[in-house]
Parts: sequence; structure tokens; C-alpha cells
Amino acid sequence: MPPLSDKVEAQAPGQVPSQDSPRVPSPRRAQVRAQVRVQAEDFDVGAEFAALTAGRRDIGGVGCFVGTVRATTGGPALEALTLEHYPGMTERAITEIVTKAERRWPLLGCTVIHRVGRMVPGENIVLVLAASAHRQAALDATAFLIDWLKTQAPFWKQESFADGSATWVEAREADDAAAARWGAR
Repeated sequence: MPPLSDKVEAQAPGQVPSQDSPRVPSPRRAQVRAQVRVQAEDFDVGAEFAALTAGRRDIGGVGCFVGTVRATTGGPALEALTLEHYPGMTERAITEIVTKAERRWPLLGCTVIHRVGRMVPGENIVLVLAASAHRQAALDATAFLIDWLKTQAPFWKQESFADGSATWVEAREADDAAAARWGAR
């Protein structure tokens, strides 16, 4: 077995690690603890962070993204955002995205929670935590996960406005461009 490396080569978005890149050997990678949840209830970021890192001494960094409902989207004031999904299908799609991140970076743990149902401005929508021995892997994996969740996870979003109108949210080119920087889907 090769010696454990305490250094992981920094990877630009979309760069696939080479076979020569120093990586954490597969026995260590078997310790990945991924959690994927789709739920209506809010989540506690601190509690989720504590659960991911509890008793771990191998984690050197945790990338974190918390998405919240904005009050405005460029038009009238937003009253609520409603997210719909197909139970089972959505969790499988998110799990596939997490698996892709685990293959690209030496993750030691990962938590992805996405809310569904009606949410008002200021409420949490999504949490992504990616743990690794090294900060860059944790940060890159977090960015990858949120970019791919925005474009590949099967959610349908409806915005409801204070004037009583509502509209379904269309895919945005900016989200597709952000996901594309990571390479082939």
C-alpha cells in the first residue's frame, strides 16, 4: 500500500485528477459518510456540521453552502417559493451527484439537504457540506455539488408574489454555465 499523502493536488474546476496526483488511498476513502435528505422541515446548520464531524480527526476542512430564499428576484416582491419533487427519484438523482463528487475529490464525508414545500424569504432551502482532509478539495466539491444540484436535481420551483401572481421558474443560462465549468455531466 502506498504511504498516505498529506497533500492533494489542487484541481481547477473541470480538471480530472491524473493517475499521478497524490490522493488518499482507497481504504481511507471508504470512510466517506454521505447523507442525502429531501425534507419539508428546516435544518440546523450547526447540528448538521457537528453530526458530520463528530469524532473525526481526519477532516482538515469542511466546505459549506447554505442557500436561502431571496425576497426579490428582479421583479415584484417575492412572497413565497414552493419547491416540488418526485420522492425517490429526487433522492436518487442527488445521490448520483454526490457519488460523482466522491469520485472527483477525496471526500471524508458529505451532507446534502434540500427542502421542498412552501418557503418564505429568509428561510433555508439547501445545505451542502463536503468534508476532506484538505481545504481545496472540500471547497471545490461544495461548489461542484451546488452547481450540479441547481441544474441536475429534479425540482420544480414556483415563485408566488405579493401581488397574487405566480410563475414557474425556468432554467437559467448562468446556472448551466456554472455547472458546465466542471466538465461533462
